[in-house]
Amino acid sequence: MSLRTEQTFFIDNIEIFKKQLLAWGQQYDTVVFLDSNNYKLQYSSYDAILAVEEFTSIKTDYYQAFEQLKEYQSYTKDYLFGYLSYDLKNDTEALSSKNFDGLQFPDLYFFQPQKIIFIKNNEIIFSYLRMVDDEIEDDFEQIINGETFQEMSKHDNNLKVKLRIHKDEYHAKVTKVIDHIKRGDIYEANFCQEFYVENATINPLDTYNQLNKISQPPFATYFKNDELFLLSASPERYIRKEGNKIISQPIKGTAKRFVDAIEDEKAAFDLARDEKERSENIMIVDLVRNDLSRTAKKGSVKVEELCKVYSFKQVHQLISTVVSEIKEDIHPVDVIRDTFPMGSMTGAPKISAMIIIEDLEETKRGLYSGSVGYFTPDGDFDFNVVIRSILYNEEKKYISYSVGGAITAKSTPEKEYEECLLKAKAMKFVLTNS
Repeated sequence: MSLRTEQTFFIDNIEIFKKQLLAWGQQYDTVVFLDSNNYKLQYSSYDAILAVEEFTSIKTDYYQAFEQLKEYQSYTKDYLFGYLSYDLKNDTEALSSKNFDGLQFPDLYFFQPQKIIFIKNNEIIFSYLRMVDDEIEDDFEQIINGETFQEMSKHDNNLKVKLRIHKDEYHAKVTKVIDHIKRGDIYEANFCQEFYVENATINPLDTYNQLNKISQPPFATYFKNDELFLLSASPERYIRKEGNKIISQPIKGTAKRFVDAIEDEKAAFDLARDEKERSENIMIVDLVRNDLSRTAKKGSVKVEELCKVYSFKQVHQLISTVVSEIKEDIHPVDVIRDTFPMGSMTGAPKISAMIIIEDLEETKRGLYSGSVGYFTPDGDFDFNVVIRSILYNEEKKYISYSVGGAITAKSTPEKEYEECLLKAKAMKFVLTNS
């Protein structure tokens, strides 16, 4: 017997409905909203999903976190929504995270929602646990009538964004990464830096809406759990499971967009042929192939797309698609554990890169370069990469966004710094122009 009752409605104006839906969801302490922004992905199930209100949940630090998640997913056999922080690396390898953490997010959090609302084309599917299924029609009416239930805090004017690593120090640290590469310690490393604001208040919903409007990425995420918020404009999928098929789509390679169509087309053309950007991507593709092979049937790991240019509102990106077919009786959580953290946010070889970047970075990554997503009752899943994101601890009044780039032997500190500023542009704009 199904745990859930489903009811379907049809809506003409989906964009208005999505805004009303997310505003309505603010009455709950726990909210996950995932939005593809009508970006027609090669692999997708829904255009958008809202999941609210815990029925059960798991929240833990990194110690045996994947094993706890495995037990939780096996026991519930229901939809689970939540996140994996980057620091779960310490569960899979003999690593540590000792850098400063101003956000204080738990390392892992998932919940079984009482209420889930799926959007596919013009179809709205309400999937409620049977204990609350008599609320579906009332909730639908409240949403389409634009009812909201919670006043959110106002956005501070004149927010002052600070850098955890200043320009000269950044150059010195990137030079150290390049020295490691020249010595043969690693081939590539994703080195990141934090931008932050202290003693500040923002309106998370308004901030997310503005960030999403100017970016319109395929993996946008609004996450709320009590005082903790993630406002994400991520363009990147980490990993997806469809039956026995696994899909990973790492991003490496960035170029800015131009208003002039001819200049913009040239930027995309040049990116597709840029030797350094392609080498970044190909190294990570090799790493992903290796990670997927741990749970894959022999000979099933394949590269469906290599270094294809995808264009977003802020940037052009090189994206590759790597797929595999998993062996029989592999638990879905084991596929995640064997590929986490994602290669695009670490480097190659992965463990050596993680040790080096942990030493050089000044901030604990936490949820940044981790992942948000969901499991289905059948054990399928879909997870993004938490980049191009604002993280906010409302209680501590601490705002953070981090950016990074792949450092290779061909990197120059100045160009890497400029790429970081380009990636940070949208987050800074919404924080300082609200």
